[in-house]
Amino acid sequence: MVTRMSKEGEEAPVFCLKNSDGEDVCLDDFDGKKVVLYFYPKDNTPGCTIEALDFSALKAEFAKKKVVILGVSKDSCESHKKFIDKQDLTISLLSDPDSEVQKSYGVWRPKKFMGREFLGTIRTTFLIGADGVIDKVWDGVNAKGHAEEVLKSI
Repeated sequence: MVTRMSKEGEEAPVFCLKNSDGEDVCLDDFDGKKVVLYFYPKDNTPGCTIEALDFSALKAEFAKKKVVILGVSKDSCESHKKFIDKQDLTISLLSDPDSEVQKSYGVWRPKKFMGREFLGTIRTTFLIGADGVIDKVWDGVNAKGHAEEVLKSI
């Protein structure tokens, strides 16, 4: 099932997902704060590693602006834990094994790789305002330099 992508000015779809420690993290936990919610295809792959390292490196700068960073993929909590430990990541990664949250944001869409088409995660970032409304969307993101671009826009 492919759904319509969430747009700027719309209420962000609410969710609760497990983090790398198996604890529930819900969008509502961050009422009053801005949230960078970024969706990525897979732990420990080149582009996803660059993006996670860049967001981790800038976490303190985001925190100064009262912004929380959450990464979401289909990977398991265990995979996220290994990815965090291996790369010394400081951001929260959430597990969406059934792609339900990805579908609700409209980032689970057709992709092409080596001539084959399939459904997968399109690298996309949402900046959600303190009021729960989507302030900005970056769709089809290039991982290198993306975290800095997001930070500059806040």
